[in-house]
Amino acid sequence: MSYHPPRDEGSLSVSFPLEPFEPFDTAFVLPPRPRKFQSRLWFHALLFFLTLASTTLVGAYDYAAFLAGFAHPPDAVSWHTVLPGFWYSGTLLGILGAHEMGHYLLCRRYDVDATLPYFLPMPLLLTGTLGAVIKIREAFPTRTVLFDIGVAGPIAGFVVLVPALFYGLTLSNVVPVPTGGSLLFLGEPLLFRGATHLVFGTVADGMTVNMHPMVFAAWFGMLATALNLLPFGQLDGGHIAYATLGRWSTAISLVTVGGAVVMTSFSSISWLVMTIMMLVMLFLLGPRHPRVIDEHEPLGPGRRLI
Repeated sequence: MSYHPPRDEGSLSVSFPLEPFEPFDTAFVLPPRPRKFQSRLWFHALLFFLTLASTTLVGAYDYAAFLAGFAHPPDAVSWHTVLPGFWYSGTLLGILGAHEMGHYLLCRRYDVDATLPYFLPMPLLLTGTLGAVIKIREAFPTRTVLFDIGVAGPIAGFVVLVPALFYGLTLSNVVPVPTGGSLLFLGEPLLFRGATHLVFGTVADGMTVNMHPMVFAAWFGMLATALNLLPFGQLDGGHIAYATLGRWSTAISLVTVGGAVVMTSFSSISWLVMTIMMLVMLFLLGPRHPRVIDEHEPLGPGRRLI
């Protein structure tokens, strides 16, 4: 359309277009949200195969020691023991993988963004690995979701661990306790002690179980699960404590790390690594568990029973 002003003597006629008036638009175009559950598959695969290699080397040595049966020092690792080393590495990575996939699959179920498992190789360690972890990249919506994700890992790992323990014991044997040389005696969790009794009965004095590498993998799986269930910080046990007890979990975390310091100082140096790890987490992350979005959503009695 055109607008024509009044015509005066000596004036010029001017016309110019006018557009229909529209209200000022205040909308902004937001960048698209990144897709959830994105992972660098090549990096996860690389860490997995490095961990498989480091744990298989440990398994090869353990298998050589198992064949020696305390009678003489184990043979050096060779190609003949590498393949049987998978008894150990396959069992251990199966337990750790089941544990972390338990967390991951529940994250997928509740649409809580997380990565695939990161396996952590450690060639010079007795176990060949530091375990496995996943990274959760957003806040938990409710205490129920936090509880389910936290408890799914230990339960999934336990489901794999128990049959591996019993089957490994059927491959083990009872031998006389050696009188010389350097030996590694492992602590006996109640589950381990009960399974040994069911498979071998009462082990006579002066005799001991010569563990198949599969049993050692199950034993380490029990240790990792138990330590992870300590009610501290953002360990699995810390998630469960916060989901069930709320703010009381902060005091419980402090008591837990304090107890670990006391046990390291006066009871057993074997608590040292776990104690240092908890102290580092305490320093970097603080004693409080991150809040969930809905703090007031109740936790059902079934979950409290679990």
